[in-house]
Amino acid sequence: MILDEDMAQLVVAEATNDAHAQPLTRAGTNSVLGDEMSSVESDDEMAPATLLKASWDSNASCWTEVIRAGGIASRQLVTDRAIVDTVQTLSPRSMLDVGCGEGWLCRALTDQVPRIFGIDGSEELVAQARQLGGGEFAHLSYAEMRGSVVLANERFDVIVANFALLDDDLPGFLEAMRGMVNDGGALVIQTLHPSAVPPPYRSEWRIEDFAAFDGQADWKPMPWYFRTLGDWIGGLQPHWHLRGLIEPLHPETERPASLILVAEPI
Repeated sequence: MILDEDMAQLVVAEATNDAHAQPLTRAGTNSVLGDEMSSVESDDEMAPATLLKASWDSNASCWTEVIRAGGIASRQLVTDRAIVDTVQTLSPRSMLDVGCGEGWLCRALTDQVPRIFGIDGSEELVAQARQLGGGEFAHLSYAEMRGSVVLANERFDVIVANFALLDDDLPGFLEAMRGMVNDGGALVIQTLHPSAVPPPYRSEWRIEDFAAFDGQADWKPMPWYFRTLGDWIGGLQPHWHLRGLIEPLHPETERPASLILVAEPI
């Protein structure tokens, strides 16, 4: 996941399809992250993003193990294939995977896309991605990406954020990505479907406690920013135009397993 902290996938993470998300109350009063929230010497707006990065620094090895073992059912049944198919339909010659994690998507597309570059805010996840290859990889946060020498003058046919937009700075990310896509290119975002999240239905910070993996590893709870469907679509402007919206269905529940937005630059 890229953390600017992804994020996210925020990334996000997509484990919320199979785990439990809780509202994050302000000023460190949440029962899961109360002590950690109050220990961050920052204003309320900064605390969740700071804890998000700390979570992925701590969870990198656990995440790598779960992904490579196929430990998230919704990924195996639906969402991995959905994002791969979506990118393939665009026939890109180059791709930037923002929040690449341990690199699975880059490896999945390495035979179809001639040039692939993955970036992530977790140094350990980038190291894991490099071990198995499938593209070029760099340890970069959102802020670092915008002024990075590594990506200076780089342009890509497709930019992908797969369950990687986990923080609240969507406008900053979308503006930065507009300058990194080729004419005629596309931005592809896969995220948790808004209908899968319990009330209240409003854009706000939540907490993923990774309860679905209880007993498997020592996971650190992760703040992530939930967005309504309207905020996802409206947030694309003024830099992007929505070209397509996909809702991959879970074969067992017959409910949307994720939301995929395909946008073109304005």
